[in-house]
Amino acid sequence: MEIFSYMEQYDYEQLLFCQDKQSGLKAIIAIHDTTLGPALGGTRMWTYDSEAAAIEDALRLARGMTYKNAAAGLNLGGGKTVIIGDPKKDKNEEMFRAFGRYIQGLNGRYITAEDVGTTVEDMDIIHEETDYVTGISPAFGSSGNPSPVTAYGVYKGMKAACKEAFGTDSLEGKVVAVQGVGNVAYNLCKHLHAEGVKLVVTDINEEAVRRAVDEFGAKAVDPKDIYEVSCHVYAPCALGATINDETIPKIKAKVIAGAANNQLKEAYHGDKIHEMGIIYAPDYVINAGGVINVADELYGYNSERALKKVEGIYSSIERVIEIAKRDNIPTYVAADRLAEERIERMRKSRSQFLQNSHHILSRRFK
Repeated sequence: MEIFSYMEQYDYEQLLFCQDKQSGLKAIIAIHDTTLGPALGGTRMWTYDSEAAAIEDALRLARGMTYKNAAAGLNLGGGKTVIIGDPKKDKNEEMFRAFGRYIQGLNGRYITAEDVGTTVEDMDIIHEETDYVTGISPAFGSSGNPSPVTAYGVYKGMKAACKEAFGTDSLEGKVVAVQGVGNVAYNLCKHLHAEGVKLVVTDINEEAVRRAVDEFGAKAVDPKDIYEVSCHVYAPCALGATINDETIPKIKAKVIAGAANNQLKEAYHGDKIHEMGIIYAPDYVINAGGVINVADELYGYNSERALKKVEGIYSSIERVIEIAKRDNIPTYVAADRLAEERIERMRKSRSQFLQNSHHILSRRFK
């Protein structure tokens, strides 16, 4: 790829390559945009097929975090790190200590957290070298496991989407088909069950399905049958790209609202479900509870304050729907517009401030 051309096309600020021969560290830090504040985004460790693939992933994920943080109302920009290596066998303390020193060298422009292939324990090691890390152990004042908070945000966002589709945000008596019952979805099911939702669940993990059936009275279906369930809400909470050419004709739900990332396989699939009249709660807006939660650590973590901010996902989904109707566009496009409009307002505000400051100074020292 032509790196500078790509960075210019999507307006990236910085791309850093970090290596430490002794520990085997090969890390790429991508900082997309810091208009709203320091870039926040996790550290992913993965066995990439090539260095080019790792660079592309870091850039793509960093840009995604800019939109996610902006849409969530956070005063944070977007960034991401990828470490090239097998998280099952290539990790060592020296690697994460070295990486922590690189983050410290950025002096707060980038703040990291855990992601695919990294853990709370890894973040604790990074914390030995820098304060610019979140998602560390609760003993250090962290927020702990983000799954329950993420689930709470998805629950609130689902209620907002249902208000648009059904005229009320009450979920009592609604049928929700939950695809995947991992940590986030299990906690989501808790909220839904408490409100009187009829749950239909599926997962390749039979134990996870059995737990949902036993605790919530859920009906279990085969993974391939979840799309055809007669339901009010389809909640994708497992792998991405489940909204695609094959599944869209099968979906009977009026609302799609779930915790999974990258739910649309391609952008035009968002256009298709929009044309069908399905209310889609864009994934990076509705599942932002985790990042909202860890971002609160930057102020000295307060769980009550963090949950109050997460409740704002309800309003964020309402705003996305409002923009979609205002501009006659699908909600996935409206979500981008919500983020872009907020960033642009800040840019204009800063520009005006600088112009005013320059004018005052020029008059004073004339």
